[in-house]
Amino acid sequence: MNLQGTEGWLQDRCGHVTASEFASVLAKGQGKMRAAYMRRILVERLTGKPCETYHNFDMERGLIQEPYARLAYQAETGNLVEVVGFIKHQTLMAGCSPDGLIDEDGGAEIKSVIPTVQVETIIAGGYPNEHRAQVQGSLWITGRRWWDFCSFCPDLPERLRLYIFRVARDEAYIKTLEAEVRGFLLEVQTRYDVLMGNDLKVMAA
Repeated sequence: MNLQGTEGWLQDRCGHVTASEFASVLAKGQGKMRAAYMRRILVERLTGKPCETYHNFDMERGLIQEPYARLAYQAETGNLVEVVGFIKHQTLMAGCSPDGLIDEDGGAEIKSVIPTVQVETIIAGGYPNEHRAQVQGSLWITGRRWWDFCSFCPDLPERLRLYIFRVARDEAYIKTLEAEVRGFLLEVQTRYDVLMGNDLKVMAA
């Protein structure tokens, strides 16, 4: 198993549509986002090399704090979190990198966030819609029954530092997501075949 963040993990994901970007696949109303992600996957297929991804300060902070968030989640719930790498779909070039698997039926998505985001999440309840595609996508890829969304912010008072919401499978959503991912992958393959066959007129059409 290649741990997340390692070169081996990046290579495992190369050319695959990942759960962290399922929202981009669904973003038909924002064509530029979907198109940009398609180009990235296409380039990875053509080169066999992972494309560099953008990291800002908040993302780097989140990566540093994630182990502490995992420990806080384990202490609060008693659940042992199994750290895993990239889990591939059985037949599609798609997969997910869970923040952890739990027992036989569960998983966890752990976010380390800034105070304003944590407070907003707690007040709203549930879990942020922006993470729905990733969480439900992970449930789809792994076949698991539930997923704990965990939001962690060490800067807040102790009672507000950890927020956990259990997410059940949404079969209707997963069915739609799978159809969209299959369609996206078909588009990627069509463009790949055109480029490798040098029939650029088909691409333009």
